[in-house]
Amino acid sequence: MNKKQKGNLAEFMARLLLRLKGYHIISKNYVTGRGFGCGEIDIIASKRHTIVFIEVKDRCSITDALYAIKPMQQKRIIKAAELYLARHHIYQGFDVRFDAVFVSGLKIRHIQNAFNGDILNDI
Repeated sequence: MNKKQKGNLAEFMARLLLRLKGYHIISKNYVTGRGFGCGEIDIIASKRHTIVFIEVKDRCSITDALYAIKPMQQKRIIKAAELYLARHHIYQGFDVRFDAVFVSGLKIRHIQNAFNGDILNDI
């Protein structure tokens, strides 16, 4: 299995886990467009009155995955989320959260508020 296939499988597993936890998947692999410097959001989901932007990382170990979301990537994801919300007024007034799903083989871990700096304490 190549890297892209592994990534696609990890994102599939993440979406499945989120659905089992009661999340509604709004979008996958959302790209803001060229010229915005934002990149891609792996999964956008909602639960109750919260919209959640989720980064998925597949690594050899969960610990390796934890360190895979660098501050610069977090900034790009936040900027992409701001653009998404500006384009989709239906989510105005929703709470906003940034989560991560870490995958290592068959191990999968969903961390809420992953960009708050306390990610290591949540494992």
